[in-house]
Amino acid sequence: MRRSMVQAVVLLLMVCAASVTYGASESPRPNIVLIMADDMGFSDLGCYGSEIATPNLDRLAGQGLRFTQFYNTARCCPTRAALLTGLYSHQAGVGHMVRDAKRPGYRGFLNDRCVTIAEVMGAAGYRTWISGKWHVGEKRPHWPVDRGFERCYSLISGGSNYFRLDPERTMARNADSFVPADDDKYYLTDAFTEAALTFISEHRDKPEPFFLYLAYTAPHWPLHAWPEDIARYQGKYMEGWDALRKARHDRMIQMGLVDERWPLTPRDERVPAWDDVKPADRAAWDRKMAVYAAQIDRMDQGIGRVLAKLDEIGVSDNTLVLFLSDNGGCAEIIDRGKPGVPPGPKESFLSYGIGWANASNTPFRLYKHWVHEGGISTPLIVRWPSTIRKGGAMTREPGHVTDIMATCVEVAGAEYPTTRNGQPITPLEGRSLVPVFRGGTRSSDAFIFWEHEGNCAVRQGRWKLVARHGEPWELYDIEADRTEMHDLATEHPDRVEALRAAHEAWAKRANVEPWNKVRNASIRPRRPAEPASRPVAP
Repeated sequence: MRRSMVQAVVLLLMVCAASVTYGASESPRPNIVLIMADDMGFSDLGCYGSEIATPNLDRLAGQGLRFTQFYNTARCCPTRAALLTGLYSHQAGVGHMVRDAKRPGYRGFLNDRCVTIAEVMGAAGYRTWISGKWHVGEKRPHWPVDRGFERCYSLISGGSNYFRLDPERTMARNADSFVPADDDKYYLTDAFTEAALTFISEHRDKPEPFFLYLAYTAPHWPLHAWPEDIARYQGKYMEGWDALRKARHDRMIQMGLVDERWPLTPRDERVPAWDDVKPADRAAWDRKMAVYAAQIDRMDQGIGRVLAKLDEIGVSDNTLVLFLSDNGGCAEIIDRGKPGVPPGPKESFLSYGIGWANASNTPFRLYKHWVHEGGISTPLIVRWPSTIRKGGAMTREPGHVTDIMATCVEVAGAEYPTTRNGQPITPLEGRSLVPVFRGGTRSSDAFIFWEHEGNCAVRQGRWKLVARHGEPWELYDIEADRTEMHDLATEHPDRVEALRAAHEAWAKRANVEPWNKVRNASIRPRRPAEPASRPVAP
């Protein structure tokens, strides 16, 4: 009883403080809609150079701001942990995936030394909702409702069949698990959109601001989409991945998203030149990319419905909307499901392959899992009409998913706490993006760090030090060579040593452990695509 009374008083004081910050003479505190895609590459949106139809996200970019150098953590669970807490994922207990390695940085769920955006927003008087993928805690008490979300329609686990829930996966409606109907009307992307629309609609005319986390699984494998969406793309990819990469790269240069000094990286050596692909196989490869494009198209349609709902209830001008992806395009080779069934229907279970993943990450190197630019670069689109006055602008200001928490705290007039349930929490790592929204910059000498499965990187200003697990450090001047084609490590050994030492110090304080040690502690990771002696058949 005493603890409940204390918590109620603290909540009242925080709400009052937020009311003072946003006084009667100012606009009400903004709503926040945070949208995340899953396994989508840097160049997969129209407004980032793609041929895929994304008119709603393109419109969002035209009304807001695009970041050209925003970063995730290269993998789904760590990115979600960093996004939700404003900490590096190892600090929050999710240094890898959701298996518990019994080590502080690798528990597989959000620990008690962090707070979530939902917990902070809720304490500041916001309504808090999640619709979509959670993947930072499989069991109670580590579900969304245990970490600050009042309302929940969530895939607790990782990616699933879009038309029916996989047996090993869990979905939650608030505090209860459920199995969605296995019928001809259910599709996961649409279900997440519908839940978000329900939350917003039922909040109409209520005084409190809201925080919505809409976390789509699209376009994560399996390649599942509605036939009418697939039909719009079938045949469009018969020119192949080589032509697609060049076309996207050319558009990105024209848009100003990438510097013309940065060459397009060579085709992945595991992938044949399209001209060498057997004509009999080309239609199968075209089908895979068509379904992938259809998944993004359907997600964009859903986002358009959400934006229209904000317009309908009259809150668009005072709503901060952010969109990003959890990692780069995925080169994992997935081939299960009913043999002989092409990608698209629920009986299939396939990924789109290395060649198309290479195109998704145009013009960068590598993929999900790795911390070269192809694995960690994400679009970030931000619309906030009351603050971002000039629509269609771009910024080259570097940013990281840990910055989302700090941004939400500032725009909400909230207070980042020092304790949670009596336990001290790790101080916030991220930095607010609000100065960038207002046309300014932030400190250029700040560090950004990465570690995933032994792949390591650190960026400070224009310099990036990066290494694949078990391989030597590479040094790149990102300003002149963001496609990481010219390793300068031997030319600047002092800089290599300084950045290496900074990464080592960060790893020590952030609960990062040697990957071989962690991997042997009961974690059985799905292996990313490894070099093969021959191309994988379609």
